[in-house]
Amino acid sequence: MRGRFLVLEGIDGCGKTTQLRHLANWLPSSGLLPEGASLLLTREPGGTALGASLRTLLLHPPGEVSPEPLSELLLYAADRAQHVAQLIRPALEQGHWVISDRFSGSTLAYQGFGRQLDLNVIEQLESIATAGLVPDLTVLLELSVEESLVRRGDRPNDRIEAEGVEFLSRVASGFRSLASQRNWLRIEADQQMEIVSACMERELRQHFAGFKEATT
Repeated sequence: MRGRFLVLEGIDGCGKTTQLRHLANWLPSSGLLPEGASLLLTREPGGTALGASLRTLLLHPPGEVSPEPLSELLLYAADRAQHVAQLIRPALEQGHWVISDRFSGSTLAYQGFGRQLDLNVIEQLESIATAGLVPDLTVLLELSVEESLVRRGDRPNDRIEAEGVEFLSRVASGFRSLASQRNWLRIEADQQMEIVSACMERELRQHFAGFKEATT
């Protein structure tokens, strides 16, 4: 029986890392995972050895070698192709569950809406890089740009975070648009961490209950 693929999306500061850690602790004892299934946590960019190198080039490039927008898009596509082929798809085929901090929705939001590159081109690259793999559930943790900036505080920005408020506002708008188009689960992330976690648990139980029953 194929495993399940869950993705967390949202602008920086929305709490993806916190909720990923919570799910890592909660899911194995939730009763949702079939017997023998493991839970794998990963991220984009950087979920593979090749991806880790690409992550450095994309977020913390040395010297004056920051990629141009189209080069940036292609590097993200390369990271995703490797990620799907080497880690995600093999795990799912073995019946394991995978949770990823970001996936193809982030490319559409950041490079499509943020950089204003051609969305049709990005979707074509998405299809090629994922070889048709679609998450079973994508969760958008919704947070305003203003709150995102407050939460990040004085933390040093990576290259993408340093693009400014106007860019990040386009990205946030893109995420909302994608969530509506692709039927993502949307959770308000400006609540207390425990409330967001409880909401996540409730929604995952409802969404994946049928899968658990089908495997028993």
